[in-house]
Formats: sequence, C-alpha cells, structure tokens
Amino acid sequence: MADIVFISHGGGPLPLLGDPSHQELVDTLTTLSTQIKKPKAIIVISAHWEANHVRITHQKQPGLLYDYYGFPEASYAFKYPCEGAPELAEQIVEKLNAANITAELEEERGLDHGVFVPLTIMYPDADIPCIQLSLVNGLDPELHLKIGEVLTDTLAEDVLIIGSGFSFHNMRAFFSKDDPTHAQMNQSFEDWLVETCSGTNISEQDRMTRLQHWDEAPYARYCHPREEHLLPLHVCYGAAGRACDAVYSLSILNKQASMYLWSTPGY
Repeated sequence: MADIVFISHGGGPLPLLGDPSHQELVDTLTTLSTQIKKPKAIIVISAHWEANHVRITHQKQPGLLYDYYGFPEASYAFKYPCEGAPELAEQIVEKLNAANITAELEEERGLDHGVFVPLTIMYPDADIPCIQLSLVNGLDPELHLKIGEVLTDTLAEDVLIIGSGFSFHNMRAFFSKDDPTHAQMNQSFEDWLVETCSGTNISEQDRMTRLQHWDEAPYARYCHPREEHLLPLHVCYGAAGRACDAVYSLSILNKQASMYLWSTPGY
C-alpha cells in the first residue's frame, strides 16, 4: 500500500511567506515528510482544480499555476521544478476509465498552489516526480471515494498520495473576529472528523457512510459552505480503506484544523 496523507494546506502562499498563523502548518508538514518513506513519485489531489471529469497532468516538466490574488510580488516568483510522471498518469487514466470513471490527460495546466506550496515545505529539493489529479464537478462524495479505491489498485508502494485541502474552509470566518460560539462549531466538526478518520471502534462501512453523508456532521456547512476542500480527504480514505495511523491537530489562520496519515506498515 502507498503512503497516503490528507493535509490542510493553509491560505494561498502564506505558508511560504513566513506568516505566523501558518507556523504550525509548516512545522507539521516538515515533520510529516520525515515520518514516511521518501517516495519515488507523488500524486496530489488538490481542492483547487475541478473539472467535468477526472483530469491528470501529463507534462514531463509541469509549470506552476499562481491561482491566488493580492499577495506580495514574491508570491508569483516561486519555483518548484519537479518533473512530471507521464507514464503514471497514463496508468491511472486507463484504470479509472476501466472502472467507468471518465478520465483524461491534461497537457497544459500547471500545478496549483495546493500542490507546490506544501511540496516546497515537504520536499524542497523538488527531486520527486509529481502529478496532479482534479476533483470532479458536482463534488459527489461517493464518486471521490471510488476514485481513491481505483488509485490504490493502481499505485505501487513507492508512490505517495496527498489529498491537499483544508479540514476547515469557511472564508468569511477566517476574517471575522474571534467568537466563542464559532470556535465551538469549528471544534465540534473537527472532533467528528478526527473520530471518523481515526476511530478504531467504527466499522469501515460506517466510516464510509459517515464520509458519504459528511454534511450531516455537527456544523458541517459552517465549516464547509462548499465541500471542495474536504473531498481530497474522501479520495485519501477511498485509497486507504481503513482508519488512519496518525492525526495531526493544529491551528491555521486561528482556526482548528487537522491532517491525517495512513502509512506503509513497517516504516
């Protein structure tokens, strides 16, 4: 089984700009990269790419997509010169189509900030080939769980799967004043998510059902008015099919957030 990790990637380029409210994120991602075997390839499912069906980057030398606005000029000069993995992308497209999940290769789109920002922290040498996989319009939880199941049947143990989203993603709340009621809502959903991903007393069928119906969790739509930042987690669980091995709870932008690791046994 491949190593699998869901990360909360923070606000745009802020983790690379020394923003104090992202220091725990930087520390956690740095630690994470030392707790898993260095992969030979990485596939990232980012919250910042949605398409009519699954698309996967296919370039040998992917560029970057600076998909954020209003940040310092230095934010648009970041480089992450990793190689792509065209053959791996082709294998995944073939497997997804065979499973009746429409998938195509993407020849032009660069890696967005949900990819290059965390990878710059985790693997700053950019010496690991990387491809990006899109979410699918409609944001159907069950479909994204199935995509993960196909991935795990496709990938070797030396491939790292990263679901790059954010366990809390209410943009208005990030910029509102601290409020005990809102903090409790944030924490209630986090508690539910941690239990769902790590609870050993939950059957896998129940775990999958909880994720399929995530919007029934406490304050789900407060924490995720739109679910694109949560669905990379569904792909991760679909690939893992079991409780995670480690939970990382942290503060990002003064909100409670979490990350989850499913690690290869024996490392």
